[in-house]
Amino acid sequence: MYKQSLYKILPNHVKAKILNRNNKFKKWKYGYDEDHDMVVISKTGEIGEIYEIQNLIIALPKAAGVVRNEGNKWKAAEYPKELKNIKTVFDWKNYSEQFKEEWYDYIEEEFQRREKGYWFFNKDKPTYITGTQYMYLQWSKIDIGKPDFRESNRLFYLFWEACKADKRCYGMSYLKNRRSGFSFMASGEAVNMATISSDSRFGILSKSGADAKKMFTDKVVPISVNYPFFFKPIQDGMDRPKTELAYRVPASKLTRRGLDSKTQIETLTGLDTTIDWKNTGDNAYDGEKLKLLVHDESGKWERPNNILNNW
Repeated sequence: MYKQSLYKILPNHVKAKILNRNNKFKKWKYGYDEDHDMVVISKTGEIGEIYEIQNLIIALPKAAGVVRNEGNKWKAAEYPKELKNIKTVFDWKNYSEQFKEEWYDYIEEEFQRREKGYWFFNKDKPTYITGTQYMYLQWSKIDIGKPDFRESNRLFYLFWEACKADKRCYGMSYLKNRRSGFSFMASGEAVNMATISSDSRFGILSKSGADAKKMFTDKVVPISVNYPFFFKPIQDGMDRPKTELAYRVPASKLTRRGLDSKTQIETLTGLDTTIDWKNTGDNAYDGEKLKLLVHDESGKWERPNNILNNW
């Protein structure tokens, strides 16, 4: 009988007394917890199961608000047809206050899921996915339409969230098999991070400049274009650019205190955030400050270029 070895649960890593006390007062902080040598990826102040993935100990959020989807498995929710024709925050302002009031809670909940993650029943088991994976599964368009839920991808996202939370970490190396979805997942994360970052730059390299460009035009740009209006900043330049995706006006939380007046929309400041790609080379992005650099197909660089020199 097959027994998975990708991760294991550590039920006694934190003493029950400490766990319960810190959960009660919501004292667990997102990031590396030196006292317990673990990375907390919960943003609620409470933790639940503690995983060990590739020797990294990761504390997940405590189960809360678990949703039972149709079929007792992951299923992306339908985008309400009432909102589909709204393409930008500027379109939103033209709708009546009564209409906006009907959708504030829905939009706020989507922002909460993006920030804190999402719980659902998968074959009767409460299952947590990070906010980044939620954005990938719910709001990203890939070559087959909506991505499928895969347990291996869930572990990838948990590990990646720990990398982001742990200030000791420089990034993540991921060895994979073909058709695992990494290029789409990495593209989705570039868009996800870029649309909530200001004055930032995101880069893409691949085994060749042509491959980096294809990843940008065929994956990054379509994912960005298909975001719902409340997550999508106003884009500068072409609708489907070939070299750089530039976000100028941010997608702000559309709450009752948010974008509910013409004045507020007109005074929005730009994100000044970009995603672009470069030709493969040791000096690509040399000296440039990047918030995220995606090295796709990094094991296939051809001489004289060397991935180690670039890193």
